[in-house]
Amino acid sequence: MDTFFIAHGAVNVVVDETVPVRSFLQSWKSDTMQETPKAILMVSGHWDTDAPTVNLVHGTNDTIHDFNGFPEFFYQLKYPAPGAPDVAQRVKDLLDTAGFGPVKEDKARGLDHGAWIPLKLMYPEANIPVCELSVQTGKSAEYHYKLGSALAPLRDQGVLIIGSGHVTHNFKARGPEDKPIPKWASDFDAWFKDALLNGRYDDVNTCEMVEGYNMNHIKPDHLFPLHIALGAAGKGAKATLMHHSWTDNVISYASYRFTAAQ
Repeated sequence: MDTFFIAHGAVNVVVDETVPVRSFLQSWKSDTMQETPKAILMVSGHWDTDAPTVNLVHGTNDTIHDFNGFPEFFYQLKYPAPGAPDVAQRVKDLLDTAGFGPVKEDKARGLDHGAWIPLKLMYPEANIPVCELSVQTGKSAEYHYKLGSALAPLRDQGVLIIGSGHVTHNFKARGPEDKPIPKWASDFDAWFKDALLNGRYDDVNTCEMVEGYNMNHIKPDHLFPLHIALGAAGKGAKATLMHHSWTDNVISYASYRFTAAQ
């Protein structure tokens, strides 16, 4: 299994055909992943905890509507994917063994919108078991890369690992679509693209020092899922840009595939 970093967008992506990333996600099974994974591990920028935590759910995952200001229709949407308690336990074991423990488990938490929005478009049948792993914004990018590295064995067990977030995510700076993308956003996005496509992963893992980091990420919760997905692909992995677009003037939808070295 390759690993992926997907830009998830807001909940309107589910129905708004004008958002470019929507068609990319809808074509997932035909254009990207013809093989059906046994389970999916989602790492969402919308679950930030002090210590690594997995949702170890038996039965069906609840759908968390963790957003505000949308019409009532969006709060009725569901993504009733089965939980993946065996994968969650395996995640715990791998991370504990690698020194990231004690890893916590949450048996009540469902899937936040960073997890279920893209999955609703990618796998609308909601029949693949899903578990979710949190990020720790009190830690570093390198920490998350190493955490992802510890999860690499899951790929050989048919588990699809997806980081869900955004390369640029200054939500407070959003503006009209017809305005030019500000330089601090376009430059940071371009730097990440260049570093990833040219295999400069040491630079990616110290991105906190890059100009524009703090402007693009008041909190790095939406960026660290990328580092986990990259780490999980293993050393020597190759990055490919799968989709690129912008919304709200400052939100990049750059999405990447990480292919393990042969």
